[in-house]
Amino acid sequence: MTEPEKGPLGRRRGRGARERILGAAQQLFRDQGISSTGMDQLCAVAQVSKRTAYQHFTSKDELVAEYLRRFDPHVMPGVFDRTDLTPRERLLAAFDMPASTPLCPYIAAAVELHDPRHPASLCARDYKTAIAARLSETAREAGATDPEELGEQLALLLDGASVRSRVLDRESFPTAAAIAAVLVDNAVPVDAAVPA
Repeated sequence: MTEPEKGPLGRRRGRGARERILGAAQQLFRDQGISSTGMDQLCAVAQVSKRTAYQHFTSKDELVAEYLRRFDPHVMPGVFDRTDLTPRERLLAAFDMPASTPLCPYIAAAVELHDPRHPASLCARDYKTAIAARLSETAREAGATDPEELGEQLALLLDGASVRSRVLDRESFPTAAAIAAVLVDNAVPVDAAVPA
């Protein structure tokens, strides 16, 4: 039987160090950014030793990538997997963000890291591609004449609203939702059949 892990002060911590590290990363990366968060601070918040942190993640880069992979692994299921909404309503529901929504962590990581080959940048690229694909798929279900184009337009609008909200410190998603409605109305013929 293995001994329970001990924290930096020698106290028994039990299992769950990996989850505490990821929880601390989520909090600190969101609140102060990736570059401003050192491993010492992260370990203190997670209540683990640096040795334990590096047993779970071989580098901070790996930790950042895992943090992003776990942030929204199913790509907005609260929007795209809803069966109570029509495809058109799901497209517009993507813009129904609460006023307290922070800057998209994928955008924040890609901008802050500056390296397109960084593991987190690759995660961000994959996520943004997946969002556009889900929007395009939903646009196709709604009957859009060019679902890929509409998906890309809506993805760009989502990212723009996220950044603008953060930079101006004011809500931009209602305006983006109004623009999205116009884009959807122009792309989906009035007589488009909604699949069962």
